[in-house]
Amino acid sequence: MNTAPDLRRELGDWRLWTVRGIVVLLSAAAGLTVVGFTWLAEAAYGGFAALRAFAWWSPLVWTPLCTAAVVWCTHRFAPGAGGSGIPQVMATLDTKVGEAERGLFVSLRLSVAKILLTAGGLLGGLSLGREGPSVQIAAGVMLQARRLIPAGSAVGVHGLLVAGGAAGIAAAFNTPLGGVMFAIEELARAPEQRSSGLIIAGIVLAGLVAVSAHGNGAYFGVIHAPAIGMDLLLPGLLVAVLSGLAGGLFSRLMIASLSGASPDRVSRWRARRPVLFAAACGLGVALIGIATGGAAFGSGYATTRTMVEGSAAMPFAYAPFKFLATWLTTWSGAPAGIFAPSLAIGAAFGNDVALLLYGMQVPALIALGMVGFLAAATQAPLTAFIIVMEMVDGHAMVLSLMACALIAFAVARLISPPLYPTLARLQLGRIPAPNVEPAQPPKAD
Repeated sequence: MNTAPDLRRELGDWRLWTVRGIVVLLSAAAGLTVVGFTWLAEAAYGGFAALRAFAWWSPLVWTPLCTAAVVWCTHRFAPGAGGSGIPQVMATLDTKVGEAERGLFVSLRLSVAKILLTAGGLLGGLSLGREGPSVQIAAGVMLQARRLIPAGSAVGVHGLLVAGGAAGIAAAFNTPLGGVMFAIEELARAPEQRSSGLIIAGIVLAGLVAVSAHGNGAYFGVIHAPAIGMDLLLPGLLVAVLSGLAGGLFSRLMIASLSGASPDRVSRWRARRPVLFAAACGLGVALIGIATGGAAFGSGYATTRTMVEGSAAMPFAYAPFKFLATWLTTWSGAPAGIFAPSLAIGAAFGNDVALLLYGMQVPALIALGMVGFLAAATQAPLTAFIIVMEMVDGHAMVLSLMACALIAFAVARLISPPLYPTLARLQLGRIPAPNVEPAQPPKAD
């Protein structure tokens, strides 16, 4: 086997190295964009927290107004920026979507709109995450490479979209491995579509850019779980089944709400008066946030970190309240991700089971609740497992986390179809129908 000519050919192929350089540079740009988006989102929520500290009742006015403004801007200027962002990227990967339709779902303009509108939602205190939006934002940045890559390159639009979307998860969570698994499990579902080594390198690079900016700490802190024994078996199984049922219900509720297929009066009102409906959802979120002392506002990052670090325990009511606030936020039509709120809800379910058992195995059950609810809600058990695994101190819980993710996923599958593929099919309905010329009657001889 003569490798010297092959090596000289590869080293001397300027087109190949140009493609690699462009992918690497845009991967870094995608990571930096997500870092900037993270800063803006945190600053926006900090502004909301300052307003709430000034007047406890202010969310009753500010949150509905802000939600209505965000939804109006979304409908008026960037309809493709609504929702999570993951269904848009998945829809763009569909073979029915061509060059002309791609801008409906992913573009640099939509990335800018997504950044501003998601930050606007956090400025209003809505219960949303920035991880799903980061997928669409990073994909829009990465897609610009197609304008620079020479024709006939091995890296196509599909690979760029997969790399960009997964880079968004890697940079948002500080988990490069989670980004790679998300690319394989959610975006590149068929084995023949999986990313090349260059694309995976781009995903990892985007994650490393975020790690460099935020430090090498875990996104929600580190879960210090004690030695795992048989005494965790029944509580862990209870958490897995409970989080699977709750996550499956959440997914089914999201699909039913966002599809608009139900003929009920509320769905008709949402379709006819989307801005007024958004204001009503914002008022609901404000009432829930005030009832929980502010814990249900925002992504749930601070609350989850509090539970993970063991510095405070949440009341039993937090999990259902956060569940409702996240559902109302998404139903309003505002750009909103569900990853971080799902982890907060799952952590609360694990915390509740631990409290029922008089404080036994609290860190371990919180970790199992996080992975179980996220796996059930997204029906992406491997991605959920990798993201939570990187937060656990040591490897004692690896098998427990994997088992919990798979059990919760299996339970959720009995309740709801997969969330993101179903929403992606709804996104494809936004493609305009082709204009068909009416058939002309044959001319008489």
